[in-house]
Amino acid sequence: MKKQQSDKPGEDIFGTAIKAWYYQKDPTDIIVHSPDFDDDIIEVPYLFRDYEKMPDIERKALNMCTGRVLDIGCGAGSHALYLQRTKKLTVTGIDISAGAIEVAIERGLKDAHNINFFELKNETYDTLLFLMNGTGIIGKLKNLDHFFEHAKSLLNPGGKILIDSSDLRYLFDEDEDGGIWIEMGSDYYGELEFTISYKDAVSDTFDWLYLDFKILSIAAAKSGFSCELIKEGSHYDYLAELRPLKQKEK
Repeated sequence: MKKQQSDKPGEDIFGTAIKAWYYQKDPTDIIVHSPDFDDDIIEVPYLFRDYEKMPDIERKALNMCTGRVLDIGCGAGSHALYLQRTKKLTVTGIDISAGAIEVAIERGLKDAHNINFFELKNETYDTLLFLMNGTGIIGKLKNLDHFFEHAKSLLNPGGKILIDSSDLRYLFDEDEDGGIWIEMGSDYYGELEFTISYKDAVSDTFDWLYLDFKILSIAAAKSGFSCELIKEGSHYDYLAELRPLKQKEK
């Protein structure tokens, strides 16, 4: 697997924060900035949570994992370690954060790599696991076709994608018929831009996609996937299972 590392000092903000908590118990929060919303925080110890402290959607997804699993955006390795230790599955964790991968390995994850999902090749899995708003890495709606094409190339026959996201419609005013008011000409309401900061370090701006289930299912069907709503959370979040449809014989 090809490693993806940055030459810019301090750019690996998640990795810096994860290492500071793991090695020094430094509780400093990661701050999430967006031009559209107030700042939010990520409490770094939460990235080390065990199964009992995970949301129901995450626990459901972990219990549905089978075969050889790829945990995309594995962070400090909490999901992958549960699958490895408790479910005794063969699991690979990948993350663009070199620091996060270092800690995941230190915590006992046997197979972890610093690589971008879209650069991963020549490997196949039975389950592709995308959690903590897994659709985020898609970035923009225009990237959905590429996402599904690449995901299909990494799946074994009979394999599946488990992915979660949230419908951000709750942030907008609804009319009597349940429609939402969005300014004409604006982008899809789930397409956001973020930066993150930790202490004095600030990331570059990056795209992040929150995807409602209807759009996900339409895009999946277009790319030759089934899409099943598995579980809904308490606040417009959901877990979906996607599987490549069998091609008809010519």
